[in-house]
Amino acid sequence: MKIICVGRNYADHIKELNNEQPEDPVIFLKPETAVPLKNEPFFYPEFSQDVHYEVEILVKINRVGKNIEEKFAHKYYDEIGIGIDFTARDVQSRLKAKGLPWELAKGFNGSAPISPFVPKSDFPDLQNLNFRLDLNGETRQLGNTSLMLFKIDYLISFVSHYFLLQQGDIIFTGTPKGVGPVQLGDRLTAYIEDKKLLEIDVK
Repeated sequence: MKIICVGRNYADHIKELNNEQPEDPVIFLKPETAVPLKNEPFFYPEFSQDVHYEVEILVKINRVGKNIEEKFAHKYYDEIGIGIDFTARDVQSRLKAKGLPWELAKGFNGSAPISPFVPKSDFPDLQNLNFRLDLNGETRQLGNTSLMLFKIDYLISFVSHYFLLQQGDIIFTGTPKGVGPVQLGDRLTAYIEDKKLLEIDVK
Protein backbone atom coordinates (compact mmCIF):
# COMPACT_ATOMS: atom_id res chain seq x y z
CA MET A 1 0.00 0.00 0.00
CA LYS A 2 1.22 3.48 -0.86
CA ILE A 3 0.17 6.58 1.03
CA ILE A 4 0.34 9.44 -1.46
CA CYS A 5 -0.01 12.90 0.07
CA VAL A 6 -0.81 16.24 -1.50
CA GLY A 7 0.65 19.42 -0.05
CA ARG A 8 -0.48 23.01 -0.58
CA ASN A 9 -3.92 22.18 -2.00
CA TYR A 10 -5.88 24.88 -0.12
CA ALA A 11 -5.01 28.53 -0.67
CA ASP A 12 -5.68 29.69 2.89
CA HIS A 13 -3.39 26.98 4.29
CA ILE A 14 -0.65 28.06 1.88
CA LYS A 15 -0.98 31.60 3.21
CA GLU A 16 -0.90 30.60 6.89
CA LEU A 17 2.46 28.84 6.36
CA ASN A 18 3.81 31.57 4.06
CA ASN A 19 4.36 29.15 1.18
CA GLU A 20 4.13 29.77 -2.55
CA GLN A 21 1.09 28.54 -4.46
CA PRO A 22 2.22 25.68 -6.72
CA GLU A 23 1.58 25.34 -10.44
CA ASP A 24 1.28 21.56 -10.06
CA PRO A 25 0.30 19.41 -7.08
CA VAL A 26 2.99 19.02 -4.43
CA ILE A 27 3.36 15.28 -3.83
CA PHE A 28 5.13 13.34 -1.09
CA LEU A 29 4.80 9.81 0.28
CA LYS A 30 4.36 8.20 3.67
CA PRO A 31 5.29 4.57 4.32
CA GLU A 32 2.69 2.01 5.32
CA THR A 33 4.13 2.09 8.86
CA ALA A 34 2.81 5.66 9.21
CA VAL A 35 -0.66 4.18 9.75
CA PRO A 36 -1.17 3.37 13.46
CA LEU A 37 -2.42 -0.03 14.46
CA LYS A 38 -6.15 -0.25 15.12
CA ASN A 39 -7.15 1.67 18.26
CA GLU A 40 -3.52 2.72 18.85
CA PRO A 41 -3.00 6.29 20.09
CA PHE A 42 -0.63 8.76 18.50
CA PHE A 43 2.69 8.56 20.31
CA TYR A 44 4.43 11.92 20.34
CA PRO A 45 7.87 11.41 18.75
CA GLU A 46 10.92 12.16 20.86
CA PHE A 47 12.72 13.92 17.99
CA SER A 48 10.23 16.81 17.77
CA GLN A 49 8.91 19.54 20.05
CA ASP A 50 6.35 20.90 17.57
CA VAL A 51 4.05 18.28 16.03
CA HIS A 52 1.06 19.71 14.14
CA TYR A 53 -2.25 18.17 13.09
CA GLU A 54 -3.45 18.48 9.47
CA VAL A 55 -6.87 16.98 8.73
CA GLU A 56 -7.50 15.70 5.19
CA ILE A 57 -10.08 13.94 3.04
CA LEU A 58 -8.82 10.54 1.88
CA VAL A 59 -9.48 8.53 -1.25
CA LYS A 60 -8.89 4.76 -1.44
CA ILE A 61 -7.92 3.40 -4.87
CA ASN A 62 -9.96 0.37 -5.91
CA ARG A 63 -8.09 -0.91 -8.99
CA VAL A 64 -4.77 -0.82 -10.79
CA GLY A 65 -4.23 2.14 -13.10
CA LYS A 66 -1.61 4.33 -14.70
CA ASN A 67 -1.75 7.31 -17.05
CA ILE A 68 -5.42 7.74 -16.12
CA GLU A 69 -7.36 10.44 -17.92
CA GLU A 70 -9.11 12.84 -15.55
CA LYS A 71 -12.51 12.04 -17.06
CA PHE A 72 -12.07 8.38 -16.07
CA ALA A 73 -10.54 8.97 -12.63
CA HIS A 74 -13.88 8.60 -10.81
CA LYS A 75 -13.86 4.90 -11.72
CA TYR A 76 -10.72 4.30 -9.66
CA TYR A 77 -12.24 4.91 -6.22
CA ASP A 78 -15.57 4.25 -4.58
CA GLU A 79 -14.74 5.00 -0.94
CA ILE A 80 -13.53 8.04 0.95
CA GLY A 81 -12.38 8.66 4.49
CA ILE A 82 -10.68 11.22 6.69
CA GLY A 83 -7.22 11.22 8.18
CA ILE A 84 -4.61 13.29 9.96
CA ASP A 85 -1.23 14.12 8.47
CA PHE A 86 0.80 14.59 11.65
CA THR A 87 3.79 16.79 10.84
CA ALA A 88 6.91 17.46 12.88
CA ARG A 89 6.93 21.13 11.94
CA ASP A 90 10.29 21.93 13.52
CA VAL A 91 11.92 19.06 11.63
CA GLN A 92 10.16 20.06 8.41
CA SER A 93 11.34 23.67 8.74
CA ARG A 94 14.96 22.55 9.12
CA LEU A 95 14.68 20.24 6.09
CA LYS A 96 13.00 22.89 3.93
CA ALA A 97 15.69 25.43 4.84
CA LYS A 98 18.29 23.04 3.42
CA GLY A 99 16.22 22.12 0.37
CA LEU A 100 15.87 18.53 1.58
CA PRO A 101 12.89 16.12 1.32
CA TRP A 102 10.21 16.17 4.03
CA GLU A 103 9.86 12.46 4.77
CA LEU A 104 11.49 12.56 8.21
CA ALA A 105 8.95 15.21 9.24
CA LYS A 106 5.94 13.56 7.58
CA GLY A 107 6.49 9.81 7.35
CA PHE A 108 7.43 8.78 10.87
CA ASN A 109 5.69 5.95 12.72
CA GLY A 110 2.01 6.64 13.45
CA SER A 111 1.94 9.91 11.50
CA ALA A 112 -1.07 8.96 9.33
CA PRO A 113 -4.14 7.92 11.33
CA ILE A 114 -6.96 7.02 8.96
CA SER A 115 -10.68 6.51 9.51
CA PRO A 116 -12.79 3.64 8.29
CA PHE A 117 -13.75 4.24 4.68
CA VAL A 118 -17.33 4.94 3.61
CA PRO A 119 -18.99 4.72 0.18
CA LYS A 120 -18.59 7.89 -1.84
CA SER A 121 -22.20 7.34 -2.93
CA ASP A 122 -23.22 8.45 0.58
CA PHE A 123 -22.40 12.01 -0.46
CA PRO A 124 -24.12 13.85 -3.33
CA ASP A 125 -21.09 15.95 -4.32
CA LEU A 126 -17.53 15.02 -3.37
CA GLN A 127 -16.34 18.48 -4.42
CA ASN A 128 -18.65 20.14 -1.91
CA LEU A 129 -17.91 18.19 1.26
CA ASN A 130 -17.66 19.81 4.67
CA PHE A 131 -15.09 18.27 6.99
CA ARG A 132 -13.56 19.30 10.26
CA LEU A 133 -11.15 18.48 13.07
CA ASP A 134 -11.93 19.08 16.72
CA LEU A 135 -9.21 19.34 19.36
CA ASN A 136 -10.47 18.52 22.85
CA GLY A 137 -14.01 19.30 21.73
CA GLU A 138 -13.22 22.61 20.02
CA THR A 139 -13.23 22.94 16.23
CA ARG A 140 -9.77 23.87 14.97
CA GLN A 141 -9.99 23.06 11.26
CA LEU A 142 -13.06 23.49 9.09
CA GLY A 143 -12.78 22.80 5.39
CA ASN A 144 -14.80 22.24 2.25
CA THR A 145 -13.51 20.29 -0.74
CA SER A 146 -14.82 22.98 -3.10
CA LEU A 147 -11.80 25.03 -2.01
CA MET A 148 -9.25 22.52 -3.30
CA LEU A 149 -6.84 24.01 -5.83
CA PHE A 150 -6.57 20.60 -7.52
CA LYS A 151 -9.74 18.49 -7.47
CA ILE A 152 -9.84 14.80 -6.54
CA ASP A 153 -10.13 13.42 -10.07
CA TYR A 154 -7.32 15.66 -11.30
CA LEU A 155 -5.09 14.48 -8.45
CA ILE A 156 -5.69 10.83 -9.32
CA SER A 157 -4.89 11.50 -12.96
CA PHE A 158 -1.78 13.54 -12.13
CA VAL A 159 -0.36 11.01 -9.68
CA SER A 160 -1.06 8.06 -12.01
CA HIS A 161 1.33 9.51 -14.58
CA TYR A 162 4.19 9.09 -12.10
CA PHE A 163 3.17 6.11 -9.91
CA LEU A 164 1.30 2.96 -10.80
CA LEU A 165 -1.82 3.12 -8.65
CA GLN A 166 -2.79 -0.15 -7.00
CA GLN A 167 -5.82 -1.39 -5.11
CA GLY A 168 -5.65 -0.18 -1.51
CA ASP A 169 -3.44 2.85 -2.16
CA ILE A 170 -4.59 5.91 -0.20
CA ILE A 171 -4.41 9.54 -1.32
CA PHE A 172 -4.36 12.33 1.29
CA THR A 173 -5.86 15.23 -0.66
CA GLY A 174 -4.55 18.22 1.32
CA THR A 175 -5.42 20.19 4.44
CA PRO A 176 -7.36 23.44 4.92
CA LYS A 177 -6.27 26.32 7.13
CA GLY A 178 -6.19 26.03 10.89
CA VAL A 179 -3.29 23.64 11.44
CA GLY A 180 -1.67 23.78 14.83
CA PRO A 181 0.28 21.93 17.53
CA VAL A 182 -0.80 18.98 19.63
CA GLN A 183 0.16 18.27 23.22
CA LEU A 184 0.29 15.15 25.34
CA GLY A 185 -3.21 14.29 26.54
CA ASP A 186 -5.02 15.90 23.59
CA ARG A 187 -7.91 14.15 21.84
CA LEU A 188 -8.50 14.73 18.13
CA THR A 189 -11.83 13.99 16.48
CA ALA A 190 -12.44 14.20 12.73
CA TYR A 191 -15.75 14.46 10.86
CA ILE A 192 -17.05 14.36 7.30
CA GLU A 193 -20.18 16.49 7.32
CA ASP A 194 -21.50 15.69 10.82
CA LYS A 195 -20.42 12.05 10.88
CA LYS A 196 -17.62 11.29 13.32
CA LEU A 197 -15.21 8.90 11.61
CA LEU A 198 -11.93 9.20 13.52
CA GLU A 199 -10.87 9.79 17.10
CA ILE A 200 -7.33 9.52 18.41
CA ASP A 201 -5.54 10.43 21.62
CA VAL A 202 -2.04 11.87 21.92
CA LYS A 203 0.20 9.95 24.32
